[in-house]
Amino acid sequence: KNYPGPYENAIAMDLTLLWYLVAVLLALIGLAGTVLPALPGVPLVFAGMLLAAWADGFERVGLATLAVLGVLTVVSLVVDLWASAIGARRVGASGLALAGAVIGTVVGLFFGLVGVFLGPFAGAVIGELAHLRRVDRRGLGQAARVGVGTWVGIVIAVGLKLTLSFAMIGIFALVWLLG
Repeated sequence: KNYPGPYENAIAMDLTLLWYLVAVLLALIGLAGTVLPALPGVPLVFAGMLLAAWADGFERVGLATLAVLGVLTVVSLVVDLWASAIGARRVGASGLALAGAVIGTVVGLFFGLVGVFLGPFAGAVIGELAHLRRVDRRGLGQAARVGVGTWVGIVIAVGLKLTLSFAMIGIFALVWLLG
């Protein structure tokens, strides 16, 4: 519809404000997703920044900055996979332990923050015990090492993803304010 006079600007401003609010919400959900494994954290942060840049008509944040932020998003995905796998592999985790860590992560989501942190550990331990097919002292020791290694890898991955997310937000904010 064609709105005459000041109403046209008011409606356009309301929509822009709505887009900015959605962008901030995406970024906040993305930050939560860097800790909660069920959410694609850094990609959601990037989506929020892309939406904010689009809502502004790419006047303050242009394609070059968005390309850098996009590369950092891809780097975060690689870091996530690498850090989680390296922690488990470093202590000799089996394929069943890795699968157990993934299953434990998903199940852990239903138990809140404690489940998010203990789920991967418990899943890796159970998976490693299933692989070893023994529950003696030596088997339990190996399974515990695998559980700790997997957990440490996940914690490192979360730390790196948070660092990348905040770096991306900082770059975006700096370019936005200077643009």
